[in-house]
Amino acid sequence: MSDKSNESEDTRIVRAHNVELSERELLSIGHIVAQWGALEHEVFCQTLQTFGKHTQTLPKEMNNMQFSEVLEKWKERVVDQCNGEKKKNLEEQLALIRHYHDYRNALVHGMWDWDATSPDRIKTTRVRKKEVISTHFTAADLEHFSLELAKINFSIRYPRGIEDWAKELVNAGCYVSRLGASMLSGHTVAAELVPNLKLAENIPGKISKDS
Repeated sequence: MSDKSNESEDTRIVRAHNVELSERELLSIGHIVAQWGALEHEVFCQTLQTFGKHTQTLPKEMNNMQFSEVLEKWKERVVDQCNGEKKKNLEEQLALIRHYHDYRNALVHGMWDWDATSPDRIKTTRVRKKEVISTHFTAADLEHFSLELAKINFSIRYPRGIEDWAKELVNAGCYVSRLGASMLSGHTVAAELVPNLKLAENIPGKISKDS
């Protein structure tokens, strides 16, 4: 009889659940989650800045429990206070955020499954106010979604495009990215930070939703 306590970690059988997602799907889902988190952070910070020194009397919407409520405050205190091309661009981004909000929730809060008749699609199911909602995603849908969020994130930060981006660079002075800092210091994480998600401008894919 062998003594299992003497077995090395490498020789033990590890049992773990397989979610049956491809590396392509997992990469896009991770990118979507990260981009949405960055989006929520930027919307919250832009809104918070409008209160100036009066942060002790913030409205309840700013407790950041519901992003949809923070988003409405962002519209009221940031978007609606702009004018011209900047306001037009931010209004477009607001419409896109509202559109994609439900798809993000489907990914993050849905129950995942797949259908043997369509193995190229994954399905998430949610129950909302007694309504069963199923949303279907292909790998191409997820890549398209991740790219759209990246574009929204850029636009809400730089609503005038390259002009705003260049102005920020000038005001900030010297900026070193996480990848740049890792490379300069010789840190091994640099190899993991090299972009490997292909964000082409015209990735086909259309998310479908059944209710």
